[in-house]
Amino acid sequence: MGSRDKVGCSPAALPLDRVLATFAANAEQLGRRWEATVRGRCGEGARAAGGKEETKGADIAMHTPLFYATCALGGILSTGLTHLAVTPLDLVKCNMQVDPSKYRDISSGFGVLLQEQGLGGFFKGWMATLVGYSCQGACKFGFYEFFKKCYSDIAGPEHAEKLRTLIYLAASASAEVIADVALCPMEAVKVRVQTQPGFARCLTDGLPKIVQSEGAFGLYKGLLPLWGRQVPYTMMKFACFETIVEMVYKHAVPKPKDQCSKPLQLAVSFAGGYIAGVFCAAISHPADNLVSFLNNAQGATVADAVRTLGMWGLFTRGLPLRIIMVGTLTGAQWATYDAFKVFVGLPTSGGVNPSGAAAAALHQVDHEKQS
Repeated sequence: MGSRDKVGCSPAALPLDRVLATFAANAEQLGRRWEATVRGRCGEGARAAGGKEETKGADIAMHTPLFYATCALGGILSTGLTHLAVTPLDLVKCNMQVDPSKYRDISSGFGVLLQEQGLGGFFKGWMATLVGYSCQGACKFGFYEFFKKCYSDIAGPEHAEKLRTLIYLAASASAEVIADVALCPMEAVKVRVQTQPGFARCLTDGLPKIVQSEGAFGLYKGLLPLWGRQVPYTMMKFACFETIVEMVYKHAVPKPKDQCSKPLQLAVSFAGGYIAGVFCAAISHPADNLVSFLNNAQGATVADAVRTLGMWGLFTRGLPLRIIMVGTLTGAQWATYDAFKVFVGLPTSGGVNPSGAAAAALHQVDHEKQS
């Protein structure tokens, strides 16, 4: 039997096996480091309460694998849980989009669902919602921080600050393209469970049913419309949030961000997220109607959706409810995400450009050394 390396693979292992084993080993290492960091944060609270001195836990350094893993975990908590909480609103919205004659408006939509399915019907598709948007949140927030640092480094310290809005847009678009690949199968199951009575009870029986009838690619037939909905949505979500929070700290708050209390910073995060969410809903709504129509109607095309809904319906059907839902959702996501970052000892989002500032400082140090 051949000898094994440190991660448990034989020297002759396939590259994919080696990559997976290395990933597992790195994930375990990150988990231990994150656990040590959280214990250190909890220890600080115990010392503050009891006046005892303890060994301080490790801090999370910015732009390290542990930092990106922590941001991904924050994305899971903020995105998965908030989407789960608004499942009743999402359920009514989807039914208004695919059957407007039956679900004419918000109030009648809730009434029809309550009459036909009872209170339990308001959370149909909750499992697909939780799994899908948790995976999407992990990729969205984790890769956004990664790409923001990457593109800031590419721009260089002289241009990163000037091009920061373009960097926000490019980083969020790059992250969302990856995130939607994880979301798309769950979104396909969710829409059918919510809008087709008797199709399936939940994710566990709905997913195999789609694969058996349409093949694995049937889970991804709504990927292009999903990109059309989510990529502009996420670009608006991150760029607007960063810009709004920066303006709030610059013009509305009388002191620098690092001197503000954590509750005030979280309040700014919620307000910036809610305002950004209103713009997100408006710009991505036509694609949202397309996603619901295509996932509900087997074999339908984009042209079929446009003919059925009409251009006016494509842009307006279900829009007021989606503005309420997305505004609240986005605000709650940013507040939850930043609350988690504060808990683990990281700064809240927005208001400053850490990547650009760090790059500029490093450039200045290198310049002084050369002088």
